[in-house]
Amino acid sequence: MDIFSLPHLIILFLIVMALFGTSKIRNIGGDLGSAIKSFRQAMKEEEQPPSSKVADGAAKSLEHIRETEAIEETTAETPHTKS
Repeated sequence: MDIFSLPHLIILFLIVMALFGTSKIRNIGGDLGSAIKSFRQAMKEEEQPPSSKVADGAAKSLEHIRETEAIEETTAETPHTKS
């Protein structure tokens, strides 16, 4: 006998309905639907501007490299004296 047969699922559904009531199940369904909708929107937002994210990351990396080179040039120009 299969544990997930149709009569077992119907009985399980009826027990859940009796325990939680239809209003709570409806609220859970609405919450689940809004969570899925938010997840899909977040995935769309993440997929759309990857080129701008890459460009921003590349610009920040170049800026960091330029700052590092400027610091190295400054330290190379100053004479190192030991006290």
